[in-house]
This record gives sequence, C-alpha cells and structure tokens, in this order.
Amino acid sequence: MNSYEKHVYKYWMVMPGLLIYLIIFGLPTFLSFYFSLTRWNLISTTFIGLENFKTFFSQTNLRTALGNTFIYAFSTSLSKVIFGLFIAAGLCGKLKTSGYLKSIIYFPTLLGFVVVGIAFSSLMHPSGIINQGLAFFGISKVRWLINPDIALFSVILVDFWKGIGVTTVIYIAGLRAISPDYYEAAKIDGASRVQTFRFITLPMIISSINTVLTLSLIGGLKSYELILTMTEGGPGFSTEVLGLVVYRLFGQGMYGLATAGSVILFISISFIIFPLNHFVAKREVEL
Repeated sequence: MNSYEKHVYKYWMVMPGLLIYLIIFGLPTFLSFYFSLTRWNLISTTFIGLENFKTFFSQTNLRTALGNTFIYAFSTSLSKVIFGLFIAAGLCGKLKTSGYLKSIIYFPTLLGFVVVGIAFSSLMHPSGIINQGLAFFGISKVRWLINPDIALFSVILVDFWKGIGVTTVIYIAGLRAISPDYYEAAKIDGASRVQTFRFITLPMIISSINTVLTLSLIGGLKSYELILTMTEGGPGFSTEVLGLVVYRLFGQGMYGLATAGSVILFISISFIIFPLNHFVAKREVEL
C-alpha cells in the first residue's frame, strides 16, 4: 500500500462514523434551524423569517422561565458535582456496606422522570408522608410544591436525589483509577487529608468533574419532565422553565414557534457548555 492509498484509507475508515453522526445529529440540527424560520405543520411549510423568534421573545413568562432554567440547571449541577464527590470518596473507603450503599444510591437513576415526579408529588403533598414525618418531630407542615418561594427548590431536591447515582458512579470510576502509590508517598511526606485531597485527588479527577458538570448542566438546562409532573410550571410561573415552554408550544400545535424555542435552547446550552468545557479541559492539561 503506497502513501496515497494509506492517506485515502484512513478517511474511508472515518466515513461510517461521520455519516452516522451527520444523519443522527447534523441533519436534524440543520432542519431545526430551517423550520424555526417557518410556520409549519405536518402538511405544509411557509417561510416567515425571524417572526417565530420575535414572537417567542415577546411571551410574558419568558423572562421568568429563563431565570428559573438557569437557577435549576446550576443548582442541580453544583450540588451533584460537590456532594457526588464526597459520597463517592466515602464509598471508595473500607466500609463493609459500601456495595449495598452503592446500590441504594444508584437505584433512583433506574426510575423515569415521570415516575419520580408522580411519586414525589404525593410524598410532598401537604398531607403526604414527608409532612407527616415532620409533624412527628413537631415541625409544622411545609407547602413544598404550593409555596412559590420554595416550589422550584423542592423540585431541585428531587432532581438531585434522582441524578446523584450517575454522578457517584462517574466519580468512583475516576477515584479508582488513581494509583495508591500517590497516597502512600503523600503519607510518607506527612501530608494531611486535606492536602492529599487538594494536591492529589482533585487534580487527578478533573476529567471526571468535567464529565459530571457537562452532563448535569445539559440535563438541567433542557429538563422539563420532572417539573411538568410535579408542578406543571406552577404555582403561577414560579417553576416555569424554557423546556416546559417549548413542550407546551408543541402541544398547542405551534410547531414553528416551538422549534424556534428549541433552537434558542440549543444555542443557550452551547454558549455555556463549550466555554466551560474548554476552561476545565485547560485546567486538566495544566495540572
């Protein structure tokens, strides 16, 4: 095989994966941008330019939905990044029940968002089990999903409970990959647990942190199923998020307007994720 054949051969090896990527991701993305500029249904399409975007941004609840989306995404992401690491570190220790605890923590991940949402809607009802448990300790009832001041954070707690299992598994994989030799050397040098964590553990799992942060942020920014089943965006617009707005527009048959909202959501996620990924990846290289 000459040099030209080798050069062509490597591109042919890439073609199947590239073709699958273009069909599954590239083509739908392009079509989404096109259909966001049209008024369309399942039969006909009419090009209307940027009218869908103007209409979408003129919605009265959009500012609240955007604010709630970012609060929801960053709150769920940071909680999973921080607490997931500590849980994983504890489970990587010498606990005899670590295997059992791993199963318990990962179990909620197996449940669908709709199932979890319906279950916690009942549990967080004013007369539900959670408030009954609080009443046993003399604590007055908490209107978890009715009080607009705490409704969004109640859903955030449920999202954390459901998603912490995946986060923990990713961290455990990263922690297991660290050679014990580093910890032995640190112990010989007299390093404290805090110093060992700061200068050995943390730099070694930057890639795991990047993965957790990226996945949880993307999931949080586009999430709507849990909110839909628990609060339907209420009370008022206190738990309204961008994904829920898009979902409702599709349900109302406003496909062009909903597609424009999806494009805005896609662009918002890209503007957050790509710079953040670059920053964390740069830190990984430096360390």
